[in-house]
This record gives sequence, C-alpha cells and structure tokens, in this order.
Amino acid sequence: MIETDLWWLVPLILALMIGLICPATGSLLITQRRILLANLMAHSVLPGLVLALALELDPTIGGLISGLLGALLAERLNQGFQGREEGAMNTVLAGFMALGVLLVPLLQARVDLETLLFGDPLAASGADLIRTGIAATALVLLLISSYSDLVFLGVDPDGAVAAKRPVTRIRFITIVTTALVVISAISAVGIILVIGLLCAPVLVHVERSLSLRQLMLRSAFTGVLLCSSGMVVAIWADLPPGPIIGVLCMLLLIFRQLTGIGSR
Repeated sequence: MIETDLWWLVPLILALMIGLICPATGSLLITQRRILLANLMAHSVLPGLVLALALELDPTIGGLISGLLGALLAERLNQGFQGREEGAMNTVLAGFMALGVLLVPLLQARVDLETLLFGDPLAASGADLIRTGIAATALVLLLISSYSDLVFLGVDPDGAVAAKRPVTRIRFITIVTTALVVISAISAVGIILVIGLLCAPVLVHVERSLSLRQLMLRSAFTGVLLCSSGMVVAIWADLPPGPIIGVLCMLLLIFRQLTGIGSR
C-alpha cells in the first residue's frame, strides 16, 4: 500500500533534479553564447539511443556517444564555415535527427519515439535517478575546478584564449557535461523539450544577475518551480508532464516580456 501511495515520489525527485541541473547548465552555455550547441546535442543523441536499444545495450551510453559525436562534428565543421556556424550546426542537428529516425525501421528497433521526443517522468526508475545524479556530479565538479575560467569565457572568450587559459579543455568538458545533462533530462522532458528548460529559466534572469553564480542559482530555482508545477498539473489533469513543462517555459518568457519582470 505504501509503495502504491508513493508512486509519484521517484518522478517528482527526478523532475526536481532536472529542474536544477538543466537551467544551471544553460547558464553556462548562454553566457558563452553556445546554447545552439545544447540544442544540437539534444537532437544528436537520437541515433545512439536507437542503436543501443536495438542492440539491447544501455541507451545512456549510446546517446552520450552519439551526442558527443554530433557536437564534435559541428565544432569541426564550424572551423570551415567561419561566420556561418549556425548554418553548419543546424545542418548537423537535422542530419543526426534524421539518421535516428531512419535507424528505427532499418534496425527494426522497438523504440517509443513519442517518449524519446517528449519524455515521460511518470515512468521514471531508480536508474534514471542515478543518471541524473551522475550528470549533477559532473556539473558540480566542473564548477568547482573551473569556475573562474568559465566566468572568463562568458565575459571575454578571446581574452581567455589570449591569456592562455585552457579554453579547449574547458569547452570539451562542458560539452561532455552538457551531454550527460541532456541524456538525464530525456526521461523527464524528452529530446525536443529539454532545450526549453536549458533556456527559459536563464533568459528571465540573465539581465539582472550580477554574477554567473547568481544567474545559476536563480535559474535553477525557477527551473525547479517549472518542473514541480508541470508535474502537479500533469497528475491533476492526467496529461503528459513533458509537454506541460515545455508550455510553461514558453509562458514564462511571454509573462516576463509582458510584465518586464527581470529587465533592467
């Protein structure tokens, strides 16, 4: 009886953890003007997930490898398309997404594309919590080891290079951390909607935050509110939580724009 009554506990904890780490990671990417990379990675994980599921392997590993390959490919192509990086990155995004969809019939994989695209935190398990915990740990370690350099990169990336800071290494570690966060968030909000949690909570606070630390804390608090609200509405209305959280992210930006809250 107790287990039946507490069926919502694991999904709620997962949603709260995702609400914390997605906006915190988004703060790093937005201040470094690299948020499109997160969108690319969110879509690039699909081929790896499908391939891993078809081979009966851990989908987390497949998605992580695929997401990293997509990000590294985009970084490499950007060097040949200076000034047109967004076009190259969007092309890689579309290519990986299309490859993932093609692999489903080619491998005859049993994949619930709707769940992958839009998430289903109500079906979360202990393994999902472990993955999210690993992503959160990676993010904390990145902040502890490289906080000053992350601030430097956000304020003056060219200056960070000129000062011979380990820019390449930090960006690679940030890519790996972002991939872990995206993978962990898929079970809650899916591939399509994870970008909303990475962006919306950050955008409403970025103009009035005086430091990266403050921005991350404010954004994480807002992300927790969005995810917890989405879960409550989903349970009350018997609707999928992922899309509700995505809609709430959009409504938050609209509300901020109409009211001017968060602007200077």
